[in-house]
Amino acid sequence: MSTTTTFAPYQPAKNEEYMSDNQLAHFRQLLLNWKAELLAEAERTKDYINEETGAMADINDRATQEEEFALALRTRDRERKLIRKIDKSIAEIDTGDYGYCETCGTEIGLRRLEARPTATQCIDCKTLSEIKEKQTLGQ
Repeated sequence: MSTTTTFAPYQPAKNEEYMSDNQLAHFRQLLLNWKAELLAEAERTKDYINEETGAMADINDRATQEEEFALALRTRDRERKLIRKIDKSIAEIDTGDYGYCETCGTEIGLRRLEARPTATQCIDCKTLSEIKEKQTLGQ
């Protein structure tokens, strides 16, 4: 997760239950901050494109600008998909499903969720899934 805001990793209290109210509040805030940054970046991109769009006399300058716009829009499209994952994770917090592997039901783990707050699988299931994907692509 690359955010400009620094966010301290959650430090569980001794014997704290996994996905306690404090942990859920921490991850909700982490996800909301991340989403706000992505939305702000999308707004900056929109403003940039609106400001920079204009008739350029030189065909090379125009081609360069169009390529820059295309790259920015591809990046924003990936971020739009990430926002959907963030919204899904927030919904899982609301339903009590957040932090548990959707494949096997075990705990995903605090450190993995800190690294990837939208993770839906434990590291073992994710690794197995990636191995299967590589085997399918290799055929």
